[in-house]
Amino acid sequence: MSTLASREENHEPKRSEQPSDMNEKKRRLAAESRAVHRLVYWIISIIAILLVIVGLMTYRYVKQSLRPLDQNNEKKVTVQIPIGSSNKQIAAKLESSHVIKSATVFNYYVKMHNFTDFQAGKYYFSPSMTLDQIISQLQKGHSERKVVGKVLIKEGVMLEDIATTVGKNTKWSKQQFLSLMKNESFLKSLEKKYPQLLKSAMSAQGVRYHLEGYLFPLTYTVYEGESLKELVTEMVKSTDERLAPYYTTIAEKDLTVQKTLTLASLVEREGVQESDRKKIAGVFFNRLAINMPIQSDISVMYALNTHKESLTNKDTSVDSPYNLYVHTGYGPGPFNSPSLQSIRAVLAPSDRDQNYLYFVANLKTGKVYYSHTYQEHLQTNSSLDQ
Repeated sequence: MSTLASREENHEPKRSEQPSDMNEKKRRLAAESRAVHRLVYWIISIIAILLVIVGLMTYRYVKQSLRPLDQNNEKKVTVQIPIGSSNKQIAAKLESSHVIKSATVFNYYVKMHNFTDFQAGKYYFSPSMTLDQIISQLQKGHSERKVVGKVLIKEGVMLEDIATTVGKNTKWSKQQFLSLMKNESFLKSLEKKYPQLLKSAMSAQGVRYHLEGYLFPLTYTVYEGESLKELVTEMVKSTDERLAPYYTTIAEKDLTVQKTLTLASLVEREGVQESDRKKIAGVFFNRLAINMPIQSDISVMYALNTHKESLTNKDTSVDSPYNLYVHTGYGPGPFNSPSLQSIRAVLAPSDRDQNYLYFVANLKTGKVYYSHTYQEHLQTNSSLDQ
């Protein structure tokens, strides 16, 4: 009996929930539902606000990108568009050249308006141009800049002579050119751009001009809108381009660009024929090898900052680091802008094994005579004077 009673007790029906409990549960669920709805509302609101902000920022960025990069900057920038360039590549080129603000916006603008037929070539754009002006020029083909002057740098001329030429043939004065040659900020920017060329020049002590010898002899065209810095940069770039194949040779010969151009500038003025220039370079190296002064008249005239047909003992004793009559070694730096032929002569001197230490030229015939000793040199001079 007790067992049966126990079983009956175990199977007694559960008591149903009271109405008050059910109402409490409903209130709790309703509160949770309202909280979830508020959270969703706030999340959606925040997302909407963020989308509006991003949209406004994008709109503003696109609007600015459609405008000229700098409407007050009319400086011309050279942009070379290679054959086969895609619109995306052209846009990237324009952005990297600081002509437009955004390559992405430019690319989409071109697609949106279905612009086509862009042509390869050399263009001259400015940051003040609108996208439509740039696109129009790209469709027409390469642009031409107005020529406003030409500057001829002759082989063997000094930097101050170049300044005079610039003053006569451009809108810039000689003094403006020389002032730029002393502009440390500009010189450092050039060194950063052409480190292999200018490292030894910029580290040289006691030089009159760091760029003496580094403005390559050529005819340079001056364009409308071009700055003096751009013109000088083009001159330095020309030197770098021509010396690039020889940088390895210069290093292998335990030379620097500064030393190479220094000797080349002397060779330029001491010899005319290529064969003589190579022999003269050999004489200089022979003297340097035994710590003998180079004793070039060119160095003395540069030290005096004048040109003379003949030098006096007082002249050759002038107190200047450029005076290679009294100082051994290479001196501070180049004396003029040498030709590529003279540079090659320094890098490939001839007849060094002949141990020549002296040379003199017959001013009437141009023939150069070489001697081993000072006594031989004096005898040669004496015979030429007769």
